[in-house]
Amino acid sequence: MDYQNIITIEPGKRSGKPCIRGMRITVYDVLEYLAGGMTEAEILEDFSELTSEDIKACLAFAADREKKLFVASL
Repeated sequence: MDYQNIITIEPGKRSGKPCIRGMRITVYDVLEYLAGGMTEAEILEDFSELTSEDIKACLAFAADREKKLFVASL
């Protein structure tokens, strides 16, 4: 999924954390809700401004960051 048009980073918003479509809802927020056991449907019900594509973009963004993670061995 191409999340580049959905996930935005603005220095003055939420301390520069990745947000969804310029809103104040961060990728971290959505991932935390999912990790806490909320379903996609529950998140969409609680945050009517979000879409299913937004949630998928958060997951794709997190997967991409994980793929780029580099661990240096000593």
